[in-house]
Amino acid sequence: MEAHHLTTSPKTLFNKVRRMVPPMLEKFHKGQQGRVAVIGGSLDYTGAPYFSSMASARLGCDMSHVICERSAATVIKTYSPNLMVHPLLPSSESVSNPDNIDAPSLASPIVAMLSRLHAIVIGPGLGRDGVTLKVVTEVMKEARSRSIPFVLDADGLLLVTEQPDLVRGYKDCILTPNVNEFSRLAKALNIDVPSIAQIGSNGGDKTSQETQACEKLSEALGGVTIIQKGPHDVISNGVTSIVNDIVGGLKRSGGQGDTLTGSLGTLLAWRAAYHNGLWDSGEKENSKEAQSKQDIQTELESSDRRMSPATTLLLAAWAGSSITRECSRRAFNAKGRSMQASDLTDEVYESFLALIGEPETSKTHL
Repeated sequence: MEAHHLTTSPKTLFNKVRRMVPPMLEKFHKGQQGRVAVIGGSLDYTGAPYFSSMASARLGCDMSHVICERSAATVIKTYSPNLMVHPLLPSSESVSNPDNIDAPSLASPIVAMLSRLHAIVIGPGLGRDGVTLKVVTEVMKEARSRSIPFVLDADGLLLVTEQPDLVRGYKDCILTPNVNEFSRLAKALNIDVPSIAQIGSNGGDKTSQETQACEKLSEALGGVTIIQKGPHDVISNGVTSIVNDIVGGLKRSGGQGDTLTGSLGTLLAWRAAYHNGLWDSGEKENSKEAQSKQDIQTELESSDRRMSPATTLLLAAWAGSSITRECSRRAFNAKGRSMQASDLTDEVYESFLALIGEPETSKTHL
């Protein structure tokens, strides 16, 4: 199998990402620049959903929600008054008979929120409580039926490992596995991919082998977009791939992946605004959906052609990966060995400005 790398330069990719960013205009009202919810947060894990939702907010979404388990809600609320925290996730502790639940009924308060959201992030701090995971499964099914894009990480990926059909063939989904999570997904899908120790050991090109593995996993899941996190990130939708080798920091502190998922949430919300025609992008209409590497390459190299959803999803993944790596680099340069996840949060907006920048039509000063 040959890996299908895009040959587009990072500068061109960032220029195209900027096309997806809604300009700051007086005519917009609250919520149009993005309504994102992070579904996660449990008794033991309250930091991850906070870092994810704050990344969404700092990147620029208008409304940032956390949908968490009841025991986590008060704690998360104390972290920031900017977040809207909803204690709607049930757990084995909060239901009378954990072995016999009506999952659709328990999921209904969360499902009722979906019509108000542009994108959801599932997994940060979710935990592995059986009742919680059954309810989140119902939410995922409903979100997919309504074509609401979602990002999966951490224990959200566990659900895919156990039930691959939850995402198989859903093109508005991004998975963000680390090395171990990637291996578990591949094993669950009976995909033969080399281990980390094997990649490059046979003298072949290591990056190409990593890309091939990512493409195979994406293909097995029907073309979902995967960001395989590592020393460099490999992004693939099974048709084409991008290797992101933008320099990151050297500290591997926990929680950095939450900046990625939150950034992706906002980027997916902006992508929805782009395709819904929230503003006039000045591009020519494009009636053809990109279905091949060449189609995507052509759209990326066009100066005035409107991009199709396959291209913009790949760009959103690239941009989220890039912003996170730049945040990590900046935070590490400032804090060195003491760097923590919260240091990345503080770098989100400056990283956006450095890599992507505001659209020309934005009003950044009054």
